[in-house]
Amino acid sequence: MIVAYGFANLLQSIAAARTTVHHTFDPGLLLRLAGHRTYLVGLLCQITGFVLAFLARRDLPLFLVQASVAAGLGVTAVIGVVVLKWRLPAAEVALLVLLFGGITALVLAAEPAPSRQLGTAGLVGLVGALGLISVLGFFAARLHGPPGSVVLGSLAGMAFSAAAVAARPLASADSAEAFVRDPLLYLLIVHSVVGQLLLGLAMQRGSTTAAVAAMDAAGAVPAAIVGLLLLNDRIWPGREWLAGIGFLATLAAVVGLTRYAEPQHHHAVARAARERPMIAAAAAARPRQ
Repeated sequence: MIVAYGFANLLQSIAAARTTVHHTFDPGLLLRLAGHRTYLVGLLCQITGFVLAFLARRDLPLFLVQASVAAGLGVTAVIGVVVLKWRLPAAEVALLVLLFGGITALVLAAEPAPSRQLGTAGLVGLVGALGLISVLGFFAARLHGPPGSVVLGSLAGMAFSAAAVAARPLASADSAEAFVRDPLLYLLIVHSVVGQLLLGLAMQRGSTTAAVAAMDAAGAVPAAIVGLLLLNDRIWPGREWLAGIGFLATLAAVVGLTRYAEPQHHHAVARAARERPMIAAAAAARPRQ
């Protein structure tokens, strides 16, 4: 799951940087992004990670699963070093170690347990959250630069957080028929699509750091709180301190890693953009046989 999200982060951000910037809350952006093979491969990786995360939410608390999803950025950094030849400063190595330690602490603190059902009030809350996120996204799409990345990334994280809340009780469905008939399934799908659109808009604003950091924080914290209060998420007795430290360490490492990943990512995209015209010019100047 963490590896799949790591590949998805890198590939989708590259595709978003190569797509014309949109300043409206237009679902057509997803169709334009789908025209990039890089985005489609990244989307496949994200779907794979989503399915694995969905299965994990059946018994594992949301604070562990959502933190693991955010930890995919650590894999993104490693991929950048191996494939794109990013530099790996000592501070980034320390952040990767902190990330591994945070996830380990959460694994040790999390007590597996089936979810409690949300009920009618929970469904109404998810519908209300969808409407609020969509309205705010409509206006936030007009923002430019880092402020747009932060606001749109935060809204994307909230949408994905709501999808995670819907997925936790849905994963405990007794049968395929109950799964398909459950309104949570359709709320999960719509929240995920809205989150995907908002994330694409956020990544186009030129600051992958701001977009990813805001998304991870806004996606992990609300889901963790709702899970503990309403969905029967549990921590082993006496390990509450370990869960708190692990959660904060994971989020701090993720935010820190985005600071190092962004400049190298944009440098790689800009370099690829410069090389394409040079290659085309060389091909045109080559004598015909």
